[in-house]
Amino acid sequence: MSERTTAEPSADRPGDTGAGEPAHRSIVPLASAGLVLGMLLSVLDQTVVAIALPDIAADIGGADSFSWVVTAYVLASTATGTLYGRLSDRYGRRPLFVIAVLLFVVASLLCGMAQTMPQLIAARVLQGIGAGALFVIPTVTLSELYPKHLRGKVQGLTGAVFAIASVGGPLAGGAITDTAGWRWIFYINVPLGIISVLLCAFALRLPRAAAGEKVDLGGSALLIGGVVSLLLITQWGGRDHDWTSGLILGLIAGCLALFALFVWWEGRAENPLLPMRLFTNPSLRLVLPATAILGMLLYGSVVYMPTFLQTAYDMSATEAGLALNPYFIPFLVVSAVAGGKAGASGRFKPYLLTGAGVLAVAFLVLGMLDLDSPYLVVAGAMVILGVGFGLLMQNLVVVSQNAAAPPDLAATTAANLSIRGLGMAIGVALFGSLLSREIGDGPVTPESTAAAIPEVFVWGVPLALLLTLLIGLLPRTGAAQQGTDQDSDDRKPAGSTPEPGTA
Repeated sequence: MSERTTAEPSADRPGDTGAGEPAHRSIVPLASAGLVLGMLLSVLDQTVVAIALPDIAADIGGADSFSWVVTAYVLASTATGTLYGRLSDRYGRRPLFVIAVLLFVVASLLCGMAQTMPQLIAARVLQGIGAGALFVIPTVTLSELYPKHLRGKVQGLTGAVFAIASVGGPLAGGAITDTAGWRWIFYINVPLGIISVLLCAFALRLPRAAAGEKVDLGGSALLIGGVVSLLLITQWGGRDHDWTSGLILGLIAGCLALFALFVWWEGRAENPLLPMRLFTNPSLRLVLPATAILGMLLYGSVVYMPTFLQTAYDMSATEAGLALNPYFIPFLVVSAVAGGKAGASGRFKPYLLTGAGVLAVAFLVLGMLDLDSPYLVVAGAMVILGVGFGLLMQNLVVVSQNAAAPPDLAATTAANLSIRGLGMAIGVALFGSLLSREIGDGPVTPESTAAAIPEVFVWGVPLALLLTLLIGLLPRTGAAQQGTDQDSDDRKPAGSTPEPGTA
């Protein structure tokens, strides 16, 4: 594969000739580096802050609302992700990505300069709006920079980036907080974001989509409203407000109404944000809910595992970050290897089924921990977690991409990543609510917190089993034949249209 290609683009989507080879004039290694750096920043800022929250609250106050420092960011990035996918179809991947990174950089500066908790939360909302594009657009664009038969390997590498940022975030956050202070977890984004912008501005060249397509602003507003309502329900319900309170019941009613209106609107929109035809595909009907559950399990473990290590073993922030390496390293290695092997063979389903089963075992082991459990047992459970997530993470993205028709690639990818982000936010809120219930009305001490967290992890077992069921229902023919289909697609003459995969 050459670094520069000059074939004419297909009308199906930017960057694809229809023969399986991308049509663009990008300098692929440099463009890929810029895109991946943006992805790294996006995910890193979901986790790097969590371990610094005690220091932030001690410095600027607002301990009663510091959870919103995490929630506001995830809420804003999740709510805008699908919209960015469609906007990039209309206005091009590169300009949208560059604008989003610049917004992210400015917001990072504002976060580091915040003097009060409300200021920090407001800056985090702005940062999340920028971050909504920083994972969606690169995931779509990387699939356009490389030929179809390399998608599994490329997306496996993006899964490795996700692993580095998700599990390495607490380590980086702890080290920066202990040495330079919490404000530098935001300031460090500035030079990295500028490098990402320069690389993509110089090296990324993709054809622009047809100028006649309109952006579905009505659908975007309804979806954002529904997502915000859902996240507020999971954040407030059972913690700040009773589930039967007027506020929560009102939010539930509003959430259901907004999503119902969204479905109605999308069925009638000229250029829908989320085409309802996606859900007629037998694979996507299963992959999308499976992706939401995966997000719940991932962030339910990523956010609360450092807390368990700090409370159960009296570790510092840096020590807890280092102690997460048994989670981080298998996730990184397995994601890269499994993505390449699954993409080469075209058989994704065995990897996905294995990963879901492994996660069920991991959460079962985590649920059996107690204050007397040696760290080696915890490390073993984290290794199992890392393997399970590495098998699942980006392979689910590739399955959804292969199942989509070429014109729906951006919408499908954005939907997949947004649903995963929504699952992540729900997982954090759900596990937090369960933790509060397990601790009860007694004093919150390190001992009580450490004793309660394993009881929360037990709830990951039924979620993992449900994930296994959904993957098991994926069509076998698509998983078995995808490799053959891809190879034949790559050999088709320019102008022919490949059949979308089903699993």
